[in-house]
Amino acid sequence: MNQVNNYKGFSLGWVIGIVVVTSIISALTAGVIVYNNNKLSYDTTYGDLSNDEDLNEFLSVYANILSNYYEDVDTGALLDEAIAGMMDYLGDDYTTYLDDDSTAELFDSLSGEYKGIGVSINNSDKSIVKVYDNTPAKKAGILPGDIIIGFNDTDVTNMTATEVVNLIKKNNGTFTLKLQRGEQVVTVSLKNETLIAPNIDYYMVENSSIGYLKIQTFSKTLATQVSSALNELENEGMTSLIIDLRDNTGGYLTAATDVASIFLEKGKRIYSLSDQSNVTNYNDETSESKNYKIVVLINENTASASEILAAALKESYGATIVGETSFGKGKVQQTMQLDDGSMVKYTSAYWLTPNGTCIDGIGISPDYYILNEEVTDENGEVTIPDAQLNKAIEVLQGITN
Repeated sequence: MNQVNNYKGFSLGWVIGIVVVTSIISALTAGVIVYNNNKLSYDTTYGDLSNDEDLNEFLSVYANILSNYYEDVDTGALLDEAIAGMMDYLGDDYTTYLDDDSTAELFDSLSGEYKGIGVSINNSDKSIVKVYDNTPAKKAGILPGDIIIGFNDTDVTNMTATEVVNLIKKNNGTFTLKLQRGEQVVTVSLKNETLIAPNIDYYMVENSSIGYLKIQTFSKTLATQVSSALNELENEGMTSLIIDLRDNTGGYLTAATDVASIFLEKGKRIYSLSDQSNVTNYNDETSESKNYKIVVLINENTASASEILAAALKESYGATIVGETSFGKGKVQQTMQLDDGSMVKYTSAYWLTPNGTCIDGIGISPDYYILNEEVTDENGEVTIPDAQLNKAIEVLQGITN
């Protein structure tokens, strides 16, 4: 079945200016995150710590190492190891210490913004795949199909796409790009700007009134992007929607809340948090809502914030779930950024679905369990059709058994 028509999302090519470190966007790092920069918790004061015998013993050992160890000691590295040891002792996969580089990468990947000119570029020939609206590239007149052959006075024809991207993103002033446009060579002048990083793909399913929305990461700007995409799809006649959360491992808790609030009626439960003292419920507080049928696609890599959204749509909206059982990360992390730029991330609560279920270690079970399996045709060619997406389309078209 052909699904794609009038593609409205973001190209899968390189987006100039984005620094994406995919290893940091995993269930162990992204997850469901609530940032908290307090130096101490609300229940503990410096006075309390000064009377803590165990902490004073630790400080005594630290002081003796600095005074008596036979070699010079890197105090920063020593304390980093001590902090990492505390995190490891807790035995929780999601409680961890991130050094300053990993912390910066996590912040960048979830910020929802990037510095660039607003194009995607083909990795093989450095041709422009897409030019995004309201960007420096669009204003400069860059067109899809243009091939980058020069940067300022540098010939880049023998450079890789990655090297060209680095040249562009590191430039803080005005620069020129020389472009091959058919038989012409065009030179444009432009400057990097801070732009919204694309976290979604969307389009209308061919020959239908079904919209498709793929969410990649729960960044700070996700809700704005989702609202814009839905408005465009609705204007094109969308009457039902597929939300694809496959391989989405999470991000900001507030992003999941804001996206759920776009769909749910005011007062409907989004999730609850169960910490060491009580259970707190979080409901939709907005007047915005939707009423079309929704199918949510999930798989074994759908985790954390993605599971929060999937559960809220299923239990508080009535959406149908298609795919595989999700990852099952039902914990929420608080973070504390340290003065040296590093960060500790620790589990502070379980989150519960609107019906009060904890899915940690269990996951969300789909209404229709579907695997994307290899198929061999009569010529021996192997393909993997998207049976999960096809099933979602069937459900919304009302032809399923």
